[in-house]
Amino acid sequence: MNNLIRFKQSDLARITNFRNGEVKFGEKMTIIPIDDDVTEFITNSESKYVLLGIPEDVGIRANLGRAGANTAWESAIESIANIQHNRFCKGSAIIILGQVDVFQEMEEAKKMDQNNPEERKQLFKIVEQIDKEVSHIIFSIVKLGKIPIIIGGGHNNAYGNIKGTALAKGKAINVINFDAHSDFRILEGRHSGNGFSYTYEEGFLKKYFIFGLHESYTSKSVLDTIKNLEDRIRYNTYDEIKIRNQKNFAQEMYQSLEFIKNDSYGIEIDLDAIPNIASSAMTMSGFSVEELRQFIYFFGKNQNASYLHICEGAPSLGEEKNNHLIGKLIGYLITDFIKGNSQI
Repeated sequence: MNNLIRFKQSDLARITNFRNGEVKFGEKMTIIPIDDDVTEFITNSESKYVLLGIPEDVGIRANLGRAGANTAWESAIESIANIQHNRFCKGSAIIILGQVDVFQEMEEAKKMDQNNPEERKQLFKIVEQIDKEVSHIIFSIVKLGKIPIIIGGGHNNAYGNIKGTALAKGKAINVINFDAHSDFRILEGRHSGNGFSYTYEEGFLKKYFIFGLHESYTSKSVLDTIKNLEDRIRYNTYDEIKIRNQKNFAQEMYQSLEFIKNDSYGIEIDLDAIPNIASSAMTMSGFSVEELRQFIYFFGKNQNASYLHICEGAPSLGEEKNNHLIGKLIGYLITDFIKGNSQI
């Protein structure tokens, strides 16, 4: 696997807070020895999940959004390392692979003015390069029979997750996306707002369900596009579930699962769907953290759940004294997924 910065045992020891009488995830998660072949090690490992970070916000910049999502990986891995290893959830289920090496892409992106049309086109090209790297790594993980857990980064990385998984499975996959936005915008060049429309157009995305779309932030053109593709793309809205009480949250989870469950599917989580979570498109109105946790547990509890992607969290945009909270939230979400998925 090229373009990968592998996580080392010394990295894990540095971020794990050891305490007498306690066993932390950081003491039990698997690290691939530096001299070992990555593919061979993962193949022979009994651990089911492979943790990967994508510390970038190039796709968000290309989408004219606020940068900062590149900081989620560092915050999350530190929180994950300090989760208690116990009978409810075991750190030994996880291999920490490391992070996609996006240093050069980030340095180039920082020099660009996203409001300049020509420089924005250059950002599109940089996102395409990241797409290739993510697709290859996800393909390799899924092909080895493991389940990737990906921490972004922007939602542009849904493209690489979907394409890599579809190529490994040998067919298009389905996706459930917990998001305030469709990310099914026009094919104007790659960014965080069109990862799903690109994978649909290229034949990697079969069925797509958007859970909790915000009505006030979805364009007429996107709604018209989805309406014309309703046999393969469906949605519900946050407003009809939580504001007008026209639909029930639990029933909607069951119905959307019915739509996607017969094929391999990815679980995409955009943290901008949760109120007061620092992100590129931070919101004051949305589902609760508890509802998101229930959602991840529910969709993880199926044999066709093929990956989990948590994106758009931006600790650097949050309160300075509490910027660890996004990492802690991501830790909760990952253990909820594992708890559900381990029942299979």
